[in-house]
Amino acid sequence: MANTGEKNDPLMVRAVEKAFRVLSTFDESRPRQTLTQLAESAGLDRSAAQRFSHTLWKLGYLHKDQRNKTFELTPKALSLAYQYTRSSPIVLRAHPYLSHLNKATEETISLTVLDGTEVIYLSRYLSPNVLDTDVMIGSRLPAYCSAGGLAILSTMPDAEVDALLDASDLRAFTRRTIFDREGIKAAVETARTRGFAMVEEQIYAGDITIAVALRLPGSDRVAAVSLGASLFRYDAQQIVSRFAPMLMGATRSMSQGVPV
Repeated sequence: MANTGEKNDPLMVRAVEKAFRVLSTFDESRPRQTLTQLAESAGLDRSAAQRFSHTLWKLGYLHKDQRNKTFELTPKALSLAYQYTRSSPIVLRAHPYLSHLNKATEETISLTVLDGTEVIYLSRYLSPNVLDTDVMIGSRLPAYCSAGGLAILSTMPDAEVDALLDASDLRAFTRRTIFDREGIKAAVETARTRGFAMVEEQIYAGDITIAVALRLPGSDRVAAVSLGASLFRYDAQQIVSRFAPMLMGATRSMSQGVPV
């Protein structure tokens, strides 16, 4: 839904906003939708939903199943993501460093940025010791309990951290999730002091992840480089002593444009 600021924006093209609203309704819980379901999910009346779904179908972004009268995304929807990964300065700059880290550590290396109250994965280099998670490029995780999110929050003023927490759905994913405000803010402060964030089993059982914030020169956007491993292989002290210096060195080199 458009917020109040968007509603008062004279340059905002409502038709474009509604078209993207329709596309954004599809996810793992709603992979296929009828016209009625689309209208409800997108907050549109049935007539508007019909016009936008028809247009998106004609453009090739939606598939229409004539048998059961449902719509679903087509592979063409991936084209925007592909174009992003081939044009994003931060993804392109980070690639050789992340690939090198992945080979040197043999652990999973990821690049994330903040989007609203969540972090979204832009790059992911899997370990041969793959963690049993469903995280992939495009996945989203709450910023308040993910290592990448906490690393990024540690670069923000307290007022911005408070605003993000106000907008977040603070809840537990495992018995170890820190989801009270004081605990989260303490984790952010620890990340500021140490120069990296670390989480243990906050979203996935058996997972331990450390992350370092990354800011590229000439950009106001902060990303995070993270390393995820299994608690069956490392404890907190081992992962910090072995990998934190490598991540911090890599992000420092990335921010300065030093060759791998």
